[in-house]
Amino acid sequence: MTRKYFGTDGIRGQANTFPMTAEMALKVAMATAFVLKQRRGGDQTDRVVIGKDTRLSCYMLEQALTAGFLSMGLEVILTGPIPTPGIAKLTQSLRADIGVMISASHNLYDDNGIKLFGPDGYKLADEIEQAIEEKLEGDISKDLVAPEKLGKAQRLDDALGRYVESIKRSFPKGKSLEGLKIVVDCANGAGYKVAPMVLWELEAEVIAIGDKPNGRNINDGCGATATEKLQEAVVEHGADVGIALDGDADRLIMVDEKGNKIDGDQIMAALAMSWKEQGLLKGDGIVSTVMSNLGLERFLDKNKIKMLRTPVGDRYVVEAMRAGGYNVGGEQSGHIILSDYSTTGDGLLAALHALAVLKAKNQPASEALNLFTPLPQILRSVRFENGMPLDSTQVQEAIERAEKSLVKEGRVLVRASGTEPVIRVMAEGDNQETVENIVGDLCAVIEKAAQSA
Repeated sequence: MTRKYFGTDGIRGQANTFPMTAEMALKVAMATAFVLKQRRGGDQTDRVVIGKDTRLSCYMLEQALTAGFLSMGLEVILTGPIPTPGIAKLTQSLRADIGVMISASHNLYDDNGIKLFGPDGYKLADEIEQAIEEKLEGDISKDLVAPEKLGKAQRLDDALGRYVESIKRSFPKGKSLEGLKIVVDCANGAGYKVAPMVLWELEAEVIAIGDKPNGRNINDGCGATATEKLQEAVVEHGADVGIALDGDADRLIMVDEKGNKIDGDQIMAALAMSWKEQGLLKGDGIVSTVMSNLGLERFLDKNKIKMLRTPVGDRYVVEAMRAGGYNVGGEQSGHIILSDYSTTGDGLLAALHALAVLKAKNQPASEALNLFTPLPQILRSVRFENGMPLDSTQVQEAIERAEKSLVKEGRVLVRASGTEPVIRVMAEGDNQETVENIVGDLCAVIEKAAQSA
C-alpha cells in the first residue's frame, strides 16, 4: 500500500505548510501513541523522548507533538537540540517506548520533518508507519484519555552529556586525538555543541565553524552538503583534516589536508580495511546503497571484502546489516552506520573512527582516507510538479538504451526521491564523456515527460 505521509526518512515538508503544521504534528503524536498502546496493550504509562535540531519551526512542532502525546497519557521527556543518533541512544537508555526527532536533516531551515524511533533505537518498521497513517485518516479525538490520566512533560538537562559519553566510549581505549588539528563544520545544526566538545575532550586542536545557529542558518552554505567553507578553512588553518556534519548530525563528509572532499564511500573503504586488518569486520563485508561508486565495489572486491547494495535510504542499509550480521554500512552521501555502537547513522561517531584510522596509520588524510579512485559519476535531479515522469514509456525506453550503451563498463540508476518531488538520474562508467552524455540525454527525456504529465 502506498504511503501518503511517510517517506524514506519520516514525514517531511515545508514548515507551517501541510503536512508540517502544528495541527498535523499534534495528530501524528496522537496517532503514534494510539498505535503504540494498541500494540503493547495494558494500562501502563508509556514514555516518549523528543529531540530537535536548531530550525526555527522546531519550537512550534515540539510543543504540538508534546501536547499530542500528553493528551494520550504518555510521559514526555524533552532533550532540546541534539543529534538524531542521540535520540536513538536515549530512547534505548531511558527505556522509552518511542523516540521522536524533529529535523529535516540536510534541508534548509524552511523545511522540517518528524522521524520516529522504536524502543530498540531503530527507525520504525514500515508496517508501523502504515498503521500510524491509517489512524491519521480516522477520528482520533475519541481516543483521548480521561483528565486524570493526562501525561506529564519534563526536560532532561543532561541529554547532551549522556550522548557525549556514549560517543567517547566507542573510541579505542587508551588512544586520543592529540596532535591532530581538526576543523569541524557543525552546519549550524544539532551538533553545534557536542561535536567540538567531543573532539576537544579527546585532545584534538579544534577549530569550529558553522557553530552559531540562529534558527535560520542551518545547512545554509555550510555542513555536509556545502563543504566549500570547510575546504577553505582546512587549508587556511593548515589543519590535518576537516569534518562536516549535516543539520541533524547523522551524516559525515570529511576533507583532507589539501582541501579535497572525502565522501562516504571513501570513509567506508577506510573503515572496512582497518577493521578487517584488526579482525573486527563482521560478515566479511559492508552494506551500501545503489548510489555507491563502482570504484568502491571494485576496490573491496580486490581486497576480498563483499559489498551488498540496498535501495537508497539509511533505514534499508540498517535492515540489510541486521539481516546479514554486518557492522559497517552507509551511503556515499555520508550516512555511516557502525552497528557495534549505534542503531542509526551517526556523523560524529563515524568521524571518530575515521580519525582513529588516521592516527593509527600516521599518514596524511589524503592517503589514509583515500584508498581508491572513483569512476566518473554524474548525478542530476529533475523536479516535477504533477504525475510521475518515470511512468512514461519514452522514459523507460531511454533508460533501457542507456543501460545497453554501458553494458559492463558502468551503471545507470534512475529513481524517484523519497523526500522531495524530484527524479534522481545517475550514471557512472570508465569514460567521463559517455557518462555525461547519458545523464544529459536522460534528463532531457524526463523533463519533457514531466512537462506533459
